[in-house]
Amino acid sequence: MEKMAALTNIHTSFFPTNTILPKPSSFQPFFSTRVLGLPLSSSFSVSKRLSSFTSRPIKCSVSEATEPKAGEKKKQLLRRGDVRNIAIVAHVDHGKTTLVDAMLKQTKVFRDNQFVQERIMDSNDLERERGITILSKNTSVTYKDTKINIIDTPGHSDFGGEVERILNMVEGILLVVDSVEGPMPQTRFVLKKALEFGHSVVVVVNKIDRPSARPDFVVNSTFELFIELNATDEQCDFQVIYASGIKGQAGLSPENLAEDLGPLFESIIRCIPGPRIDKDGALQMLVTNIEYDEHKGRIAIGRVQAGVLQKGMDVRVCTSEDSCRFGRISELYVYDKFSRVPADNVEAGDICAVCGITDIQIGETIADKVSGKPLPSIKVEEPTVKMSFSINTSPFVGREGKYVTSRNLRDRLYRELERNLAMKVEDGETADTFVVSGRGTLHITILIENMRREGYEFMVGPPKVINKKLNEKLLEPYEIATVEVPEEHMGAVVELLGKRRGQMFDMQGVGSEGTTLLKYKIPTRGLLGLRNSILTASRGTAILNTVFDSYGPWAGEISTRDQGSLVAFEDGASTSYAISSSQERGQMFIGPGVEVYRGQIVGIHQRPGDLSLNVCKKKAATNIRSNKEQTVILDTPLDYSLDDCIEYIQEDELVEVTPTSIRMCKNPKLAKKQR
Repeated sequence: MEKMAALTNIHTSFFPTNTILPKPSSFQPFFSTRVLGLPLSSSFSVSKRLSSFTSRPIKCSVSEATEPKAGEKKKQLLRRGDVRNIAIVAHVDHGKTTLVDAMLKQTKVFRDNQFVQERIMDSNDLERERGITILSKNTSVTYKDTKINIIDTPGHSDFGGEVERILNMVEGILLVVDSVEGPMPQTRFVLKKALEFGHSVVVVVNKIDRPSARPDFVVNSTFELFIELNATDEQCDFQVIYASGIKGQAGLSPENLAEDLGPLFESIIRCIPGPRIDKDGALQMLVTNIEYDEHKGRIAIGRVQAGVLQKGMDVRVCTSEDSCRFGRISELYVYDKFSRVPADNVEAGDICAVCGITDIQIGETIADKVSGKPLPSIKVEEPTVKMSFSINTSPFVGREGKYVTSRNLRDRLYRELERNLAMKVEDGETADTFVVSGRGTLHITILIENMRREGYEFMVGPPKVINKKLNEKLLEPYEIATVEVPEEHMGAVVELLGKRRGQMFDMQGVGSEGTTLLKYKIPTRGLLGLRNSILTASRGTAILNTVFDSYGPWAGEISTRDQGSLVAFEDGASTSYAISSSQERGQMFIGPGVEVYRGQIVGIHQRPGDLSLNVCKKKAATNIRSNKEQTVILDTPLDYSLDDCIEYIQEDELVEVTPTSIRMCKNPKLAKKQR
């Protein structure tokens, strides 16, 4: 301990607290030597450096470092001091939306007696049901005469396109990290994108009130992540705020939290620079989001980069230098507290919503009518998974859905492309088939669920990965999978991931609960249908998170399902008599009295290969007295959700999706080919 104290004194004498330290890699030779007979490692230097800037008052180098140098072209650009544009990014379930709730309440957005539901930013029904954020949303608060535009973003990597898109609108991000889990795969993805844009970062260690919180480890891990992602020296000198979103408290140290989120707001104002604007230049505004209103039509949302946008002015809408058209701004809104407020004009640097241009698209530029030029368009990463959508061909077609034709299906899918940039739709092999590509199975499943609620009836095939060919070599997408699992179930999970061609590259203990964190690089093919298998192997205790990594060489054949299906070979209503004998063959999806059709999957076979069953068989009615009614005990049928069904099906199977039912069936086209 005396040696460590001496080292601390030496370290602080070499580096005063107001010094911006370089990355550990640049002073590694100094720290690899022995001081007082004790070898110093780079991890020690990281923790020392972190302690030096987390303990001092809020003083940020990023805002000064990002100022343009003298003589550069940007010298005429000014910074607005009364506006801050920030995005809140994090891994799923690290507490972004709850933190926004606390920020809204403490800046008096709502009346004291107003009823406010939890996670108010998750306004979509599907978001509330699943407890996740799917779409990015805008709001604003005012703190000490400074307007702070806040954008809440999704945490799942499948919705990474939403995050990439809105990073054009902001100058800085709040990186929310769980105080136990630390940086997770999606944390890495969103941070990488923010650093590429050159944004300032304030790290918020959230859920600091958890019993097993380990803030020092989390901050060290986050710092190492910055180094891995080639952050600049200024970006590495990030401000750390410790917070409890649910209690609405924040502070500069984990032991000393203020009564409110004051330290967080102060950090935002001091560490995140105001927007750099060309106030007197020609109007430019990049459209980064689109909403739809029944009365106003399409509403374009974006940040005004230059000039002043006025209500009623004529503008030029540009996709590129060559393709431009003209329009007029009929209505103009800015975000004030939790609503849109009409405005007559919006100055550069602020985020606004524009009505009146009926055919506006994401990525287009609203520019000055005379001298306007387009801004660089938005680029998002390519999709990695595809699924086929087709019209419903089952005998029950048209019973439950409102929109059943291929024209309805086509119009709806292509309409989705207008606001979902990370998705692609192509025509399939036949006129009634369409291939939809997305970032992951969840990305496409959310679209399916939304269409189902809108009254559409259709069929979807199993998810497939999108491969590439480079120098005549077949490449497939790989993902980084992190699994949190209790130690007693670790063996079963490791075996399962090994079968799916996963390669473990890290394993560490998490917290004090006896939980192990496994990190794998695994082909996307191996992840299809993995979630249910992992839950079964770990008795429902494992948590799986994935994020796209890169394309790599083809990993070989992967077996994703060992069991076959139980298939009905007769139309009709299922009976207790038939199901009682069928359940000996496997687990059933249906109970008695359910309408089924030939080819419908009614259960999981306990052995490989499919088995055809008659689940509509009735007991023969005879006059023999000994043939009395027997009490039949039926097992509870498996209740599969849409996600479960899509994970379950294989190459020759389909999921039939209607507004009230989800069924699985064998693909009749493939069945004919096999004959």
